[in-house]
Amino acid sequence: MFSLIKKYSRVIRIISGLIFILAAFITDIPWLYIGIFPLLSGITNICPMCIIMKRCSIKQK
Repeated sequence: MFSLIKKYSRVIRIISGLIFILAAFITDIPWLYIGIFPLLSGITNICPMCIIMKRCSIKQK
């Protein structure tokens, strides 16, 4: 299992994802649903861009 995201970064990703999704519900702007990506990466503790690009500065376990 990859544990690529530091603790403070996880919190920031979860909060920003929730803010984007909440803003999408309030304003009806569909682009704001992109907040699902930082929310999921914060919850699952996996950085998908590190896996896709296969270059990450964070050490893998």
